[in-house]
Amino acid sequence: MSLLKSASTVSLLTLASRVTGLARDLIMASMFGANALTDAFNVAFRIPNLFRRLFAEGAFSQAFVPVLATTKTQDGEVRTRELIANVATVLFWVLLLTCVLGVVGAPVLVWLLASGFESGHAHEAAVLMTRWMFPYIGFMSMVALCAGVLNTWKRFAVPAATPVLLNVCMIAAALLLAPWLKARGVEPIYAMAAGVMLGGVLQLAVQLPALKKLGLMPRIGMTPAAIRAAWSDGGVRRILTLMAPALLGVGVAQVSLMINTQIASYLTPGSVTWLFYADRLMEFPTALLGVALGVVLTPKLASAKAAGDSKSYSGMLDWGLRLVVLLAVPCGVGLLAFADPLVSTLFHRGALNNNDVNQIALALMGYGVGLLGLVAIKVLAPGYFASQDMKTPVKIAVAVLVLTQILNVVLVPWIAHAGLALSIGLAALVNASWLLIGLLRRGAYQPAPGWLRFALQVLAAALLLAAFLMWGAQHWNWQAMRAQEWQRIALLAVMLLGAAVVYFGTLLLSGVKLRSLLCR
Repeated sequence: MSLLKSASTVSLLTLASRVTGLARDLIMASMFGANALTDAFNVAFRIPNLFRRLFAEGAFSQAFVPVLATTKTQDGEVRTRELIANVATVLFWVLLLTCVLGVVGAPVLVWLLASGFESGHAHEAAVLMTRWMFPYIGFMSMVALCAGVLNTWKRFAVPAATPVLLNVCMIAAALLLAPWLKARGVEPIYAMAAGVMLGGVLQLAVQLPALKKLGLMPRIGMTPAAIRAAWSDGGVRRILTLMAPALLGVGVAQVSLMINTQIASYLTPGSVTWLFYADRLMEFPTALLGVALGVVLTPKLASAKAAGDSKSYSGMLDWGLRLVVLLAVPCGVGLLAFADPLVSTLFHRGALNNNDVNQIALALMGYGVGLLGLVAIKVLAPGYFASQDMKTPVKIAVAVLVLTQILNVVLVPWIAHAGLALSIGLAALVNASWLLIGLLRRGAYQPAPGWLRFALQVLAAALLLAAFLMWGAQHWNWQAMRAQEWQRIALLAVMLLGAAVVYFGTLLLSGVKLRSLLCR
């Protein structure tokens, strides 16, 4: 399967996940609005997500996939299957302990993330929902193990599709369980916690048959002897060794998120929720572009490194970065120049009012500034992980964390919650630039000819796109069209289609050969 076909498969399935996720957010915004209890849910949901990103999609995946790909290339499938079983055993028991500690320590976790909820109903609700949802990390970490195996065997579809199940479960909880709870005098927001847990269970359930079909179903050791044998496995030790710096690197990013949530909890009520919805829209292009490319490139880059094929390694990085520039730049322009129409059309209904729309749009523009960096990191970081170099990205991440907080000090007093988003965006640009310079200096990445001309062509197309979108944002009063919902949706679709024509039409007229760029 070609890189483009693999990336397209992951991207399309990720799109399905994001569309259902957007539908989930629209329903939640309409039903629950932006208030103290929605802030409590978002904080409670962020806690298991924080640990998920630390363990599952973060340090574990970054360490596990390169080692697994290298073992498969150099040692064969028999040894690789043994490694999978031992990793599964260690992961299971560590997760069990983590979940128990998380449930017991929920009040401390809520305080660390949002001490602005120090007392009152919001704090109690956040603690209760954290306890209900914390075991989600256990299911999602096992999902990450399964996904790493399937991706290494070039089975990208199932791992990319499973996140849809979480969104479907949360939508069902909002539409069916929430009204039922409300009728019985229980806060309806609690229904969302139940939806999260069911989603975690189902995501793991659909991965297992795919592994079984490949004969890769992991065996989890239950006896002390089996656990000791798993711990002593050389591959497991290598993964754990790599996880230490990777955990620090991912932890730095999550510490930044915790600090931002902490700051937001002290701002105007609703600030946490405004940032959450802006973050959700920002993650749309980040996941479709960056995550899809990262998922596909990581095992392939690791295999190329293991085989000593530096030319193929550099070529894959170059292709990934060109796609990032080609597609992330117009998305960033869209978030900057078209934030109000996007937020108005998607969220402006039900309990969400005009001020909420304005505040979400401001945060979205902050993210838009750094979208290119946010996406590029997803391609550049695997360039280090494939070489089993976790320390360099960590050092960069620590420095960027310091920079982010310096920016927060300057920007938050000026533009409140939007300053938090802008700080992340600016810091992401610095992070991506630093990663790129590192790969260039060590000679791991050698840019193919034609980058300057390509960059100028993209810049020209982006400027025309910005002009078109700014005209569309100002020509119609998007918030005033709240009563004409379908008309507003149709107008947004026309504007986005027009934006695609303007951008890609300009690129074609300037001589960019999109077909050859995409073929790999």
